[in-house]
Formats: sequence, C-alpha cells, structure tokens
Amino acid sequence: MDIYQLSDLMGRRKESGESYLEFLRVPSLSMGVYTLPAGAEDLQEPHTEDEVYYVVHGKARMRIGSDYREISAGSIIFVAANVEHCFCDITEDLTVLVFFAPAEYTHQGGE
Repeated sequence: MDIYQLSDLMGRRKESGESYLEFLRVPSLSMGVYTLPAGAEDLQEPHTEDEVYYVVHGKARMRIGSDYREISAGSIIFVAANVEHCFCDITEDLTVLVFFAPAEYTHQGGE
C-alpha cells in the first residue's frame, strides 16, 4: 500500500523544477501533480490515454476540443484519449492531480 501527502508531493515537484511530477505508475494507472502559475500558458499535447484531472487549487478555464469551461478547486474533468485540451486563462495558481488510465505513454510504447 502507498499513501501520499499532497504537501510532500508539492515539495518534490517544486524541487524537481518541473511543472509535472509523476508519483505513481502501475500498468493500469499513473498519477501526477501538475502546477501552473497564474498567467501561464499550458503547452501540453493530447495524450494517448484517457485522463482525469482533479483541481486542488486555483481558477482557470479548460479547453477540451472547442469547448471552454470555467474550473476551480473541486472541479473534476475527464478528457478522452487523443482529444486536444489545455488549461487557459489561468487567473489563480493552479494545482491539479492528474490520473491516466492506462498509465501515461502506454499507447506510445513508453517515454
């Protein structure tokens, strides 16, 4: 059994200097924490796996395909594999838990 504390994950993510920290990987699932500061541009590309985002903190809009929705702490967002999406108009620093199923890059043959 693995138990994670968000504060520990945020510290590890900050130490890495990266905006995304994967903290769990098994064949059927991977999880990470993603942060974007207010005003940032989210440059992610579509993923080859289904994805769920849980917004822990922050405010922004989410673009999925051509649809835009307001998101904030507590929002849960599903994005199907291969669908273009990004966070935009980030007005408050964003912290998001990310869940991929199966594990991220599974359908690309790994990274």
